[in-house]
Amino acid sequence: MGRIILTEEGRHEAPSGTGLWLSAADALHITGWELKPEGMCRGALCVPLPASATTPGEVDIAAFWAKLGAPVVSDGGEVWSLGVAPQDRRAALETLEAPDFSLPDLDGRMHSLSDLRGKKTLLVTWASW
Repeated sequence: MGRIILTEEGRHEAPSGTGLWLSAADALHITGWELKPEGMCRGALCVPLPASATTPGEVDIAAFWAKLGAPVVSDGGEVWSLGVAPQDRRAALETLEAPDFSLPDLDGRMHSLSDLRGKKTLLVTWASW
């Protein structure tokens, strides 16, 4: 049985091995980062790696993920989870926008969530089920 690697994009399988060392091809497929001589690259962005995190054609994804400041955890070697760095998660949450909807108040006047854009809003919901 190989290793299972969980990312934001989904579940991936990789061959068994030591730690989270992956081939350059597997690393690119699973993470979207490409191993190049200058380090791990995504587009024009490259992150240099120490020599201890690479061998010819392989990369230690756990060491790379830690260098990104993102969490990486394992159950001991068979299942790995690559989390999102806190600053990336914060940036994503700051750009989220709730979908617009309209509801009547107790007097029957309609109110839309979009009317409150740009204002801090507490939305409380309740369901009986």
